[in-house]
Amino acid sequence: MKKVLLLDENHPLLQKGLEHLGFHCDTDYSCNKKELFHKLHNYDGIVIRSRFKIDKQFIDTATNLQFIARVGAGLESIDTDYAKKKNIHLIAAPEGNRNAVGEHTLGMLLSLFNKLNKADREIRKGIWLREANRGIELDGKTIGIIGYGNMGKAFAKKLSGFDIKIICYDIKKNVGDQNCQQVSLKQLQKEADVVSIHTPQNELSYKMVNSKFIQSFKKSFFLLNTARGTAVVTDDLVKALKSRKILGAGLDVLEYEKISFENLFENKNLPKAFDYLIHADNILLTPHIAGWTVESKRKLAQTILNKIKLLNF
Repeated sequence: MKKVLLLDENHPLLQKGLEHLGFHCDTDYSCNKKELFHKLHNYDGIVIRSRFKIDKQFIDTATNLQFIARVGAGLESIDTDYAKKKNIHLIAAPEGNRNAVGEHTLGMLLSLFNKLNKADREIRKGIWLREANRGIELDGKTIGIIGYGNMGKAFAKKLSGFDIKIICYDIKKNVGDQNCQQVSLKQLQKEADVVSIHTPQNELSYKMVNSKFIQSFKKSFFLLNTARGTAVVTDDLVKALKSRKILGAGLDVLEYEKISFENLFENKNLPKAFDYLIHADNILLTPHIAGWTVESKRKLAQTILNKIKLLNF
């Protein structure tokens, strides 16, 4: 009987489904990485979210490993090149939470445009300001999406009912569809009123949104990031907010996040840029939950299960 080790808690249908397929499942949600090494050789499969990196040493220790399944959208926490050299199947589930990300991104955008977070905080303090909370409308704007994969497409679909122009930039050719026109980065920077980041974490996206990138835009714009925190240089974002080149930002992810996404800071020494963000009225922050819905928890688990089924172990 093939054995699978589940390293993070997920929807129970995943474990039940694996057992139904004939796998023996063990769980270990608390031990550290080194403590796992003595038993990794016992397992044919690993299921993880983002608890820690699966590197060369981890893979070499897991001598019988046939697949690694990450219950999430990306595989950046896994040494994918080395795993492939070892003929290990890699499984992710961007289909499982793309709808959640699309809805969350749209919610952030509408909240920023209508100052909902600012107005809510003020009313709770007994402050009633109507003119200061006058919003702007989405209709007539141009939305630029950078990264047009599962998440970018889901966001564009949510936007399709508005009277707006939707454009995207992606390093892959011919990814545009009925909801979005693919353009060059230069054209997107010329036209966009809103920029939404939906790139995977890689060398190209790392610190992509920096001062040079921001200043390349013709207009001042709103920024949304529900992808990875490392895509945005927070210091440069704050400079652009102060100069009004960026009019506001919705950030579900931050460059300060730990690899597990479960923690932000280990001490109380907050970076100055982050201190600015948490006090700014035109910033909306959420704790990496864009894809974190009741429904997506089930869908992510089901997607992983379906993909393991197809491997026919």
